[in-house]
Amino acid sequence: MTGDEGDQNRNRAGAGDGTTDPAGAEVRSSEPRRYSRRRLLATSAASAGVAVLTGGVAGVALTQGTAPTPTIAPSGRMRFRDKVVLVTGATSGIGRAAAIQFAAEGGKVGFCGRRQELGRQVEQHIRQSGGEATYIPADVRSESDVQRFVDTVADRYGGLDVCFNNAGITIQKPVADYTAQEWEDVNNTNLRGNFFALKYEIPHLIARGGGVIVVTASTNAVITGPGKGAYAASKHGIIGLVQSAAHDYGKDHNIRVNALLPGTTDTELVRRVAGVENLPASVWQPMKAVFAKQHIPDVPRMAQPEEIAAAALILASDDLPFMTAAQLTVDGGMTAFAS
Repeated sequence: MTGDEGDQNRNRAGAGDGTTDPAGAEVRSSEPRRYSRRRLLATSAASAGVAVLTGGVAGVALTQGTAPTPTIAPSGRMRFRDKVVLVTGATSGIGRAAAIQFAAEGGKVGFCGRRQELGRQVEQHIRQSGGEATYIPADVRSESDVQRFVDTVADRYGGLDVCFNNAGITIQKPVADYTAQEWEDVNNTNLRGNFFALKYEIPHLIARGGGVIVVTASTNAVITGPGKGAYAASKHGIIGLVQSAAHDYGKDHNIRVNALLPGTTDTELVRRVAGVENLPASVWQPMKAVFAKQHIPDVPRMAQPEEIAAAALILASDDLPFMTAAQLTVDGGMTAFAS
């Protein structure tokens, strides 16, 4: 689970997040207890209460040795000046960070998401910062919503040049425990929703003479764990969809299509799936630190939404014109360590 993807406002993954899930820890012991990634998803209110009591002291020790969190700012290169950029799932997490960065680099950004209050806030933030953006409520599970969203952005700004398809969710449980509705909800959002996006974006890109599409997959498309059958299946499907679309529209239409595979990202999404979204920072920080030490030894911390967004901008820019039908993994070496 990436912890970044989209804002489809359910137990979402992007994320994003979109990859693996952060691991919980018993912060009272001198050596942190090693929990599985699935364990954090089952963090209870009782264990959270214990963490609250101990986080102030133990949190200091557990965060020692972790990598410093960088500050990621827009590059200032203006790589998207006069380009029209579409982003799905952009009211929070990686999508939000990407919409802000695309606008800061000169893009005219149209973005969607279901949470209208957050969408208006992102739109206002971008405009107050001197950028151009339009928020359009849409649910990627609805074909008519996606068509309306894509066509509205293209009509408003006079075409379409770049698409960052980022919306996604997760529901996590053993495979046989899914209801048919739960399985379909994940796959209809993550995979079918991306099909809808491509279906209605590509004609606008063809009319423009070419363009770029970036789709948020997940490191769960490479290596996964228990409880993520629906999510991993959808993200594997995205890789196939991306590769096929790149072959369909590369040679004759000058459209590049690539997948972004984020590692675990410190977002609202990850906290929600872990059941710790309301914990104070004094508890969440040591939990993150333990997860990072156990699962991301090369860069021992979670990713920030802004740095995953920065990778999306690289893929969407003209900096990598020979890159298509490919996957860019940004996970601090986690998948290499896990494999």
